[in-house]
Amino acid sequence: MFNKNIKLVITALLIVASFWQFYDRNIGNGIFLLLLTVFPIFLYFKNEFILLSFLRLRKQDFPGAKKWLDKIKNPETALVRKQQGYYNYLHGLMVSQTNLNQAEKFFKKAIELGLSMDMDLAVAKLNLAGIAMSRRRKIEATNLLNEANKLDKQKMLKEQITMMKQQLKKI
Repeated sequence: MFNKNIKLVITALLIVASFWQFYDRNIGNGIFLLLLTVFPIFLYFKNEFILLSFLRLRKQDFPGAKKWLDKIKNPETALVRKQQGYYNYLHGLMVSQTNLNQAEKFFKKAIELGLSMDMDLAVAKLNLAGIAMSRRRKIEATNLLNEANKLDKQKMLKEQITMMKQQLKKI
């Protein structure tokens, strides 16, 4: 994995090389190099290891996803702010199976750093509501469930939210 700044340097070098090819009248090479700049720019905004860990999570392969996430050694320097949010979000999803204290920290940090999609934000808040509910913090859990309900525009989490609200009434 390259640092985010190295990806920008690679992009700049590819652009310079493509203009040199245009100047040298090698139009095909210049166009190819210009098209090649799409990859480092894409990987600047979407980290390759986060994408691979999302693919592993879709297959319910938590150890495989963790393996890909562990390849990111220093997320503060290697990732953009939103990517850091998703890094913490993915860690929270994986750790929520075993350690609720750590999962709560990861989800709060992910919400603080920001997530691009409302659905991911709703899932993070729903998990935080579940953690708050397990710790008997009824007001916090209610607020988080309401926020998750507002963010769930496609109503994919409606069933889980109503189930958690019913459980919250029993507390």
